[in-house]
Amino acid sequence: MSTFDRRIVIVGDSIAGCTAARELRARGHRGPLTMIGADADGCYARPPLSKHVLKSEAAEAERWDLSDLHITSIVDRAVSVDTDTRTVTTVSGADVPYDALIVATGAAARRIAAHGQAGETVLRTFADARALGSRLNQARTAIIVGAGFLGMEVASTCAFRGIEATVVDIDAPLERLLGSFLSESILLRAESASVNFVRVDRPVSLLGNPVVGVELAERTLAADLVVTCAGDVPETSWLDGTGISDRYGVGIDERCTTTVSNIFAAGDVAYSRTAPAQVRSPFWSNAVAQGKVAAASALGLDPTCAPTDDYFWTEILGLAIKVVGPLPLHGDPTVLEGSVDDGSALLQWNHDDGRKTIVAFGMKKPVGLLRRLARESAVPTT
Repeated sequence: MSTFDRRIVIVGDSIAGCTAARELRARGHRGPLTMIGADADGCYARPPLSKHVLKSEAAEAERWDLSDLHITSIVDRAVSVDTDTRTVTTVSGADVPYDALIVATGAAARRIAAHGQAGETVLRTFADARALGSRLNQARTAIIVGAGFLGMEVASTCAFRGIEATVVDIDAPLERLLGSFLSESILLRAESASVNFVRVDRPVSLLGNPVVGVELAERTLAADLVVTCAGDVPETSWLDGTGISDRYGVGIDERCTTTVSNIFAAGDVAYSRTAPAQVRSPFWSNAVAQGKVAAASALGLDPTCAPTDDYFWTEILGLAIKVVGPLPLHGDPTVLEGSVDDGSALLQWNHDDGRKTIVAFGMKKPVGLLRRLARESAVPTT
C-alpha cells in the first residue's frame, strides 16, 4: 500500500491536529483520514480565548473549517490504543483502525484543588472561557493563581473590566521565561493599572468548598472569583501502558516520530526527546510546525520546516509583546530601538550557544523582521 493511501487517524482537534490534517491533504494523501476530538465545540484557536474572548460577551472562538479535507470526524474521547492491532478505542466503545497515528491531544489545565473541592475555575477551552466570562460579569474582585502568560492575560481582562485583581505566585510576573529585566517593567505597568501582586514562598491551596479564596502560609485571601492559571499537563492517560508517553508527555525526534512505529506526535502533548532536557514548549507556533512535520513523516516525505518555531506573542494591559528566539531570557538585553521605560522598545538577548532572542516590547514590528534579526542580528533601519 502506498503511504498516500494509508488510513491515518489524528487524535486531537487541536491546532497541531488540524494543521496535520491540512498538511496531509496538501502533500498528496488520498486515503481515509479520521479525526477524533473530544471538544464539543470542535476545532478553534485557543490563544484568542484569553486575549479577546474574555473581554467581550459577544466574542466567539475563531473556528477552523476543515470541510474541504474530506475528514471523518468523531466527536468522542480516545481512551486507549492497541499498537499491535493498530486500533484506537473511544469512550463510546468505537474501535478506529489506523495505519499511521498522529497524537495531538494537547494538554489540560493544571488544577490545584483538593480532592472533592468544588468550584475551581480554569481557562483552557472555549467552554471554560464562556463559564469564566459569566463569572467575570458578576465579580468585583478576583484572585489569579499564577503570573505566567495566561495568568497575566486574565489579570489584564480583569483590569479592562474594572475588576480588582490580585495575582499570586512564587515568582514575579513572567520572570521564569522573560527574565527580571522585562518582569520588572511588566510589574510596574500592572501596578499602575491597579493589579496587585502577592509573592509567596511555596505553592498555595484553594480556600473553601466551593472555592472562595486562597490559603497562604500565614493568612488567607478571599475574592468573588478565583482563577487557577498554574500551567498545563499533557493529555496522555489514553496512552498508558503503550510506551508512547511518560511523565513528561510524548517524546518525539526531529521527524516527530515517537518510540513506537507508525505513531507520530505534535503540539502541547509533545516534547523533544533529543533535547538536553525533557521540557514541553506549549506555544501555538510550535504546534503548527510540529503538525506539518508529523504529517510529512506519516507520508514518508521530508518536512518543509523544522519541528520547532520559537515565536509567540502576548498582550498584557494593552501592551503587545512579540518574541522570536529561545527562552528563558537572562540578564539585560541590547536595546536596538526605543525605550522599555516608554513602553516601546526593540530588544536583543544573546545566548551562550550563539542563538539570539528578539523582543518587540510594545513596538509594532512585523514578525518577519523579528525573525530576520534573530538570524542576522542586524540593527533595523525601518
